[in-house]
Amino acid sequence: MPEMHGLPCVELKNATLSLLATRTIGPRVLSLRVKGGPNLFAEVPDFTVGGAFRMLGGHRYWLAPEHPVRTYRPDDDAIEVEEIDGGLILTAPVDPATGLLRSLRLSLPDDGPHVVVDHALTNMGGQSLDVAPWAITMLPPGGTAILPQPAAIPGVLPNRSWALWPYTDIRSPHVAWGDAFTLVHARVDAPLKLGWANRPGWLAYHRDGTLFVKRSEFEADAPYPDFNSSAEVYAHPRFLELETLAPLLPLAPGRSVSHRETWEVIEAPEFEATEAGAEALSARLRLWEGA
Repeated sequence: MPEMHGLPCVELKNATLSLLATRTIGPRVLSLRVKGGPNLFAEVPDFTVGGAFRMLGGHRYWLAPEHPVRTYRPDDDAIEVEEIDGGLILTAPVDPATGLLRSLRLSLPDDGPHVVVDHALTNMGGQSLDVAPWAITMLPPGGTAILPQPAAIPGVLPNRSWALWPYTDIRSPHVAWGDAFTLVHARVDAPLKLGWANRPGWLAYHRDGTLFVKRSEFEADAPYPDFNSSAEVYAHPRFLELETLAPLLPLAPGRSVSHRETWEVIEAPEFEATEAGAEALSARLRLWEGA
């Protein structure tokens, strides 16, 4: 049985990618590798929040809006692992405090560098809750996050907004604000976080010649958490997070909701970490078409 950070894991792989998911915490995905190469995800096994929640690195599944108690409660219980054709379903125990049941479905649709990740949430409790699946991928520092902005359209009404967290320095030299693309350079010395309504439906991270792309459909008429943010980026000195969120809606007892991400890993050795470079990269790889 494979292990990572001393945790028993299960492997999912095709001809191009291999993933390791934990059996005893989460649900979490700790590693993503291309043909046996280095882990594309951050590894921070010693990093905790609130003294109890182990970040570990990789991909995790939280619930929005963020809550000082609920969010950071440890998820150290055993995970039910179901192996399906071309994938895995990882299911955590029902949260006794909320009655919520989380499961993560990982699928490799073919032998290419693509992963489909479905974050399912079911209310097994007795009261309706306003919650949203929140998908967070931790990546190593040293690269650049690429955040596409809505297309410019004629008119007199606003077409974009940003959510800024209290600890975010809007003057940070690590954020390059742009009209078509905003960039966050993951070399920060203090945390910062940005959120926005990501109408293009994708965001990406470039590091060491590799582009990791996350896609998630934007629902134009739906309310999102955090000042209507469907996507967020959090930069920390030890990692950078690309995050997507589902709409924030009432979840009645017995009802379920699912939030889908797709991941793609692309070789991209030529990239200038500027807005013009992001525009050229997006055009060359036709990233907008895949959104």
